[in-house]
Amino acid sequence: MGIFGEFKEFLKEYKVIGLAVALVIGLASVALVNAVVNDLVMPVITAFIPGGAWQTATFTLWSVVISWGHLLGAVINFIVIAFMVFLVSKYALKE
Repeated sequence: MGIFGEFKEFLKEYKVIGLAVALVIGLASVALVNAVVNDLVMPVITAFIPGGAWQTATFTLWSVVISWGHLLGAVINFIVIAFMVFLVSKYALKE
């Protein structure tokens, strides 16, 4: 068995192809979740933010400016992605 045979065996043994497919699907789902949050969820939240620009929303505490708009979007993205991973794993691993 040559080096290419060993490499092929390595790919099969450690299921590298499946991991690569899962990574690509995961990256695509992140883009989809970002679009849902930015285009559907955040416009609703924007109605409650003074000025309406959620990404640049800030809070000033004494002389410290806290940019909480972008953080809020990231937190919502994380929650949606974590919930989707929970649902997929719950139904994929269902016995």
